[in-house]
Amino acid sequence: MDIPWDDLRLFLAVAEAGSLSGAARQLRLGQPTISRRLAFLEDQLGYSLFRRGVAGAVLTHEGERLLDPARRMAEWAGEATRAAEKQDHQPRGLVRLTAPPGVAFDFLVGFAADLQKQLPLIRLELLSTTQYLDLGRREADLALRGRPAEHRDQVLVATLEHEVAPFVSRGYRKRLKKGAGLSDLAWIAWAPPFDQMVPNPPLAAAVPGFVPAFTSDDYLIQMRAAEAGLGAVFKAKIQHRYLPKSELVPLPISLGPAGRSATHLVSTKSALEIGRVRAVAERLAEEMGKVRPL
Repeated sequence: MDIPWDDLRLFLAVAEAGSLSGAARQLRLGQPTISRRLAFLEDQLGYSLFRRGVAGAVLTHEGERLLDPARRMAEWAGEATRAAEKQDHQPRGLVRLTAPPGVAFDFLVGFAADLQKQLPLIRLELLSTTQYLDLGRREADLALRGRPAEHRDQVLVATLEHEVAPFVSRGYRKRLKKGAGLSDLAWIAWAPPFDQMVPNPPLAAAVPGFVPAFTSDDYLIQMRAAEAGLGAVFKAKIQHRYLPKSELVPLPISLGPAGRSATHLVSTKSALEIGRVRAVAERLAEEMGKVRPL
């Protein structure tokens, strides 16, 4: 039998999200719609693809066999869409850009405002997430991330290397004793399920018995907590025209190996052949080149 791509895409979303609700958010559909369409697909196939329970949706043996072909089809669907758009040389339409929350807030919102003035026919969709979206499947057209291109079809467009330092409020800085080190700081860090993200692992390695003073799963809340004097946060020691005003100041405390970081602008070869994606990539790379150390 022929399985429509829309049905396979729905199956893949449930498999990778691990739940119908997660797939509904990803596909921007209602959960009842997801459930109904999945039940129809399973009825057409004659077997169950998932075991549903309180833990979510777990693939059956038959579902596992369908997973790899569905992933390959998703990649080819992205390629087909890009191939159809290569003739669109005018910079117009939607461009999806994904980045970590901090980069999105501190850099990309201001960039989007400038881009709108320069290229008013382009609509930028900014996907702020701690997870890596799949560029091959066209979950995003461009990505700013901590790792460079990882697949042969990906292209490294630009790299920004910078220092990282603990930032605190001025009031908190006044309360610190002279000569304070990493272990003397009250740290603001990520809460589960993001507790394996920086700064948690490097601090756990550098500070014996490390326990954060405050945690949150939201970047903006972490910044607000630091401004309120709750402790220190990791931030890039950079300056650029898009940086929002902040009362936080860096401390002259070494973070060791964690004190150096890089942000990479990554895309795919086929995405960069689309006029609007290439135009955004070129302007973003240009702005990254203007960033200076603090």
